[in-house]
Amino acid sequence: MNDGVELTRNPYPSPVASVKMHEVIYWSDGLRVKGLLAEPAEEGIYDAFLYLRGGIKGVGMVRPSRIAQFAQQGFVVFAPYYRGNRGGEGNEDFAGEDRHDVFSAAAYLRDHPSVNGRLHIFGFSRGGVMALQAAVELEHVTSLVTWGGVSDMELTYDERKDMRRMMKRVIGGSPKTQPESYKWRTPLYDAERIQCPVLIIHGVLDTNVTFEHALRLENRLKELGKHCETWYYEHFDHNFPPLENLGVVRKLTTWMKQQKGVNGHGDAS
Repeated sequence: MNDGVELTRNPYPSPVASVKMHEVIYWSDGLRVKGLLAEPAEEGIYDAFLYLRGGIKGVGMVRPSRIAQFAQQGFVVFAPYYRGNRGGEGNEDFAGEDRHDVFSAAAYLRDHPSVNGRLHIFGFSRGGVMALQAAVELEHVTSLVTWGGVSDMELTYDERKDMRRMMKRVIGGSPKTQPESYKWRTPLYDAERIQCPVLIIHGVLDTNVTFEHALRLENRLKELGKHCETWYYEHFDHNFPPLENLGVVRKLTTWMKQQKGVNGHGDAS
């Protein structure tokens, strides 16, 4: 049972003719988990794009129209649902053991016949912390983008009173009773292991994931001398207006394609 090995692939309705989609079941840490694959319909060799959703369970689930946006920009996109979702085995964690579903998804993308070896990681909201965990753990990452992303799990607990019951249940307690569990889920403590360029996108008015998350990540990366770029939007909150959203998608995918990784050849080897 090799992580990232595809078990089944079934056609999935695509919202646009220029993108083909499949729902994939793949191995992750001994579990059969699921994700959505979006590829340009035109045959070719493309950069890989690992899309990490926000939310938990049905909240923030992968949207075909969203990942199609990125595939239309010339990427092979794979978006894991995380374990325990839509028929996948196991129980979803919250940036805990389900990080292995992300690592396995990266392995799946690397073996895709239409991928050229360049891997970009994108995380939105809760997916931001998952993206950072992946950049800490994985080699050969070309770039990382976190958009409205969580960077500090204890800060999330402090700020989101509506999520505390869920976090206590999933993580096993509060930051006071389970400090090591929250620290383990907070990649700021391991940020020295991030080798790829990082782009932080955040709306200053965000109340779902406050701007403080972006500032803490920016400060930590700069403290460590990492390659970090920031796009902050003073008048936007967690979800950008549609036209501005599309403009940022085009801008960030252009940024990704311009990145050279660590060694100038697109990866961190």
